[in-house]
Amino acid sequence: MSPVTDRYAALPITPPKPVCVAMVEDDCACRLAVMQAVQGAQGMQMLWAAASRQEALTKIQGGSDPSPDVLLVDLGLPDGSGLDVIATARASWPDCAVMVSTIFGDETHVLRAIEAGAMGYLLKDLSAEELVSEIRSLHAGGSPINPMVARKLLLRQAAQAARSPQVPAQETAVPPSAREAEVLRLVARGYTVDEVAGALGVSPHTVQTFVRRIYTKLQVNSRAGAVREGARQGWLREE
Repeated sequence: MSPVTDRYAALPITPPKPVCVAMVEDDCACRLAVMQAVQGAQGMQMLWAAASRQEALTKIQGGSDPSPDVLLVDLGLPDGSGLDVIATARASWPDCAVMVSTIFGDETHVLRAIEAGAMGYLLKDLSAEELVSEIRSLHAGGSPINPMVARKLLLRQAAQAARSPQVPAQETAVPPSAREAEVLRLVARGYTVDEVAGALGVSPHTVQTFVRRIYTKLQVNSRAGAVREGARQGWLREE
């Protein structure tokens, strides 16, 4: 072995930083199942789990170190709404991605959660292992959303767009490319990043690049916002 090879072989290999996860969930069985799944997943670390709104707010406002990369929040907590937790977490940890995991799939809860700062919205019909996969997607830049919820939002926004005056084409600052519009249509149907990639025959990284471009052109920062604004501007119409 050459001296150069020896020198590089002796350098320590720094493992990648794990995805740090925290959780706010009052159901004990659900909480334990997710904690175990996260702890058993490669490249993930469970920081803490709170069982109530107040416990979560105390941890967030207490400046826990390190701050989580992903925070899972249930909306129906025994001492109040998880919306307060979402808003406080987003204000305290700007780099933390918040994802809702709840039984509430109605438009009111969804829209309020997104307005509070949630970047993903899932119903409690996933296994703990499937939830771990969605955590990875969220941390990688995706916006996981339950397909049924996405469909409701799409139908609602399409109805609103139909009732609103059409925006003249010249008011759309930057029109979408054909591929960007195609990606948004699939996203609006509830497809995950991996499913969009499979449907289009590209890599998930490429899909995430398209999603970032879509967000920039529509001036939004969430999947629901992109669907809402895309419907308003006519991006979701089939060619």
